Amino acid sequence: MLKKFMIIPALLFLVFGCSNTKEAAKMAEEKPVIPEYVKDPHSFSRPWEAVVTHLSLDLVVDFEKKTLDGKVSLKIKTKENVRELYLDTGDLSINNVTLGSEETPTEFRLGEKVDLLGRPLIIDILPGTSIVNIYYSTSPKSGGLDWVSPLQTAGGKHPFLYTQSQPIFARTWIPLQDSPGIRITYDAKIKVPAELMAVMSAENPMEKNAEGVYNFNMPQAIPSYLLALAVGNLEFKATGPRTGVYAEPELVEAAAYEFGETEEMIVAAEGMYGPYRWERYDVIVLPPSFPWGGMENPRLTFLTPTVLVGDRSLVALIAHELAHSWSGNLVTNADWNDIWLNEGFTTYIESRIMEEVYGVEYDRMLAVLDKENLIREVKDLGSDSPATRLKLDLAGGDPDDGFTGIPYQKGRFFLTAIERAVGREKWDEFLRNYFDDNAFKNMTTERFIEHLNAELLADNKQLSDSLDVSEWVYGVGLPGNFPEVRSNELAKVSKSASNWVNGGSISDIETDGWTTHHWLQFLRDIPRNASREQMDELNKTFGFNESNNPEILVEWFLLAIESDYQSAYPALEKFLMEVGRRKFLKKLYIKLAKTPEGLNWGREIHEKVRFKYHYSTNLTLDKILNPEKM
Repeated sequence: MLKKFMIIPALLFLVFGCSNTKEAAKMAEEKPVIPEYVKDPHSFSRPWEAVVTHLSLDLVVDFEKKTLDGKVSLKIKTKENVRELYLDTGDLSINNVTLGSEETPTEFRLGEKVDLLGRPLIIDILPGTSIVNIYYSTSPKSGGLDWVSPLQTAGGKHPFLYTQSQPIFARTWIPLQDSPGIRITYDAKIKVPAELMAVMSAENPMEKNAEGVYNFNMPQAIPSYLLALAVGNLEFKATGPRTGVYAEPELVEAAAYEFGETEEMIVAAEGMYGPYRWERYDVIVLPPSFPWGGMENPRLTFLTPTVLVGDRSLVALIAHELAHSWSGNLVTNADWNDIWLNEGFTTYIESRIMEEVYGVEYDRMLAVLDKENLIREVKDLGSDSPATRLKLDLAGGDPDDGFTGIPYQKGRFFLTAIERAVGREKWDEFLRNYFDDNAFKNMTTERFIEHLNAELLADNKQLSDSLDVSEWVYGVGLPGNFPEVRSNELAKVSKSASNWVNGGSISDIETDGWTTHHWLQFLRDIPRNASREQMDELNKTFGFNESNNPEILVEWFLLAIESDYQSAYPALEKFLMEVGRRKFLKKLYIKLAKTPEGLNWGREIHEKVRFKYHYSTNLTLDKILNPEKM
């Protein structure tokens, strides 16, 4: 359990006891109260001493040098007598540091480098210092910046840049306090080549300007991992009164169609969990190297192009990233040991949005597939592995290792179990109040459990005992009271697959109206040791090798690897060479690494294509393919 630091200056009591409100406000401004923070094992910052509250960026994007150059000004609040500000950095060149609007020079130093965490930047400050200015430049090898060549974009003519700050890569493009428990507002001035457009997780332009200078403002306080920047040949197309898409011209129409129901999702979520507090919800389609399905940067979700399949069958991803507008962006895990508070809540809300917009049976299909994914993940990790706990202990390790399916799906089904135990109406009321009461604050697992017990379970010991919250949160594997989920649609698919496997005709399988989810269930029901003749028949009938749906392709490739179906390997190699989404790559390379032949082939492919993958993706794949070197 992490130690909590609670600073309650005597001033706080003086303010509450002061009858003169103007005098009290003045006192609070002179000696600001530092709120509660946890000691984050993945940050050098000391926010209980001095905390950053706002940052102002002034940067030039240089595609030739592959650097960002310029200045960041940090507004800070300090506890009395604090003389040092601790920041996080990663491969940054710090050129100069000054204090205040008058730019008074000050001393600074970089501490010893720590693997994964970078180096602390320690700046000498004075009592009363409220602004710190840092002149710096990034490295071409920055883990948070992906410089995409023109050939790797849809248009093939212009370069592209995007950031990936989660979990601790913000420090590789901005010197700051890089911990999810610390919230900041920000503004920015970004200079880019005139033919390109810049967008951020902020108020955004909707068209290019001739100067290539873009100004941004983010008035809502966000954690550092939600700082985001993208620069490319972009166009904007509205999809609703407060929604729209940014994409390269070649993709913008397809993206606008694919995500055309986003406004309906927002309305559904608002009806359950309260108002959307971020004004606009736009999305941007990034190049294929983007490592995630989506990144929930507020006001501008970053998306993989792999969801552009033409039939809106993968829009659960949008529902997920939108749900983060409440869980994660609004109420945020205090550090990455509590990642389930972001992702488990979000996956649960995603399912509720999908049910509201697309119907109960559609959501049941998703739930069945998600449960199967979770069972697979627990098996791969080991049912007694600490990695299967909701509350993690990642100190001394890579916070990225916490982003397995456990916080997403085990967390989601834990909340489903609570919903079923207390009733949906009561549970929805609890969640809405939870988001309202904790808006723009951080949350720990322990504080959530306290809140749950106080507000929902305290008056019913039998209910509390039956839920077994402690086993869900701190226990390994899956608990005994895991919720049952069923889908009539997928049951029909399983029956069709079974009939064929047991000698039936493949022509008897009725696939009219099948969605992606039907196909995933069908492929999962095929025996892992399917014969070459069976695999040939499947591929000839349904054209799996030529599918343009990456979810279906990956499921097919997993089956092909386990069945040693070499006829799928050219398509598999093409997929690995073109797609950078880490979720897909991780599954495929893990499966390849199960045999010596597959491991060697996987290493060869990875060496060929690693220059196309994102930095974080390569870190993950190196652990899979070359564990002895890690």
